[in-house]
Amino acid sequence: MKVVLFCGGLGMRMRTGEDPLPKPMSSIGSRPMLWHIMRYYAHFGHTEFILCLGYGGHVIKDYFLNYEETTSNDFVLSQGGAKVEPLNTDITDWTITFVDTGHETPIGERLRRVRRYLGDDEMFLANYGDGLSNVDMDDLVARLPDTHVGSLLAVSPQDSFHVVGISPEGNLTGLEAVADLDMRINGGFFVLRQSIFDYFDEGEDLVTHACLRAAAEGRFAANRFDGFWACMDTVKERNQLEELNRSNTAPWKVWLPGRPTHPASDPAPAPIPD
Repeated sequence: MKVVLFCGGLGMRMRTGEDPLPKPMSSIGSRPMLWHIMRYYAHFGHTEFILCLGYGGHVIKDYFLNYEETTSNDFVLSQGGAKVEPLNTDITDWTITFVDTGHETPIGERLRRVRRYLGDDEMFLANYGDGLSNVDMDDLVARLPDTHVGSLLAVSPQDSFHVVGISPEGNLTGLEAVADLDMRINGGFFVLRQSIFDYFDEGEDLVTHACLRAAAEGRFAANRFDGFWACMDTVKERNQLEELNRSNTAPWKVWLPGRPTHPASDPAPAPIPD
């Protein structure tokens, strides 16, 4: 199954200076976020990637054109360095299509511009390119009802903010952590059918147009998920992911021995309300 990754984000909230990197290329350990996401999908057998490039697309192209397997794999060096034999590989069986979809392009339009590369496959996967999870992708695919054009992963917000309760008189009535509220946000892991293209036009967004229009017809689902999920929108969030990676406890590395995946929490996907 092909995987569409949206890689055109500026990542303005992550910049500490004149950092030219697009957000998906911000590193976690020795590899960029984009690589971690692709490695996750490859674990489930999805190794055909379509990258929707925008800002900094040349950085992503150069990274893979000059990819070094030895960075994250053991290898044998001989002949004074003239011969290098990797003991295992990351991307040998990957097929990556690089498509310039513009700098200021909405997500839906980026998707529309790569439609031709989906071929005749009825279903495909998509990801914002800035989130990591240990959700069982096989489970998400199996959950999509035949009547639906797609689903998204519904996760709890990770923010440390508190919701403030205020009385009509202006008195504080309570504080409640956002993460403790019974609310969900879009986790950015999509399972889609090509019929999703029937729900949006040129220049429109994937979520606010296509998904909501399909939802109004009862044809789009949201899968509650309570396992590991984290995004990388800020320097703080990047540092948290870096710490998990450094401590060798990164839950999203489901390709490593002993790292379990987790299914969605509901027995069936919950429909998105109109």
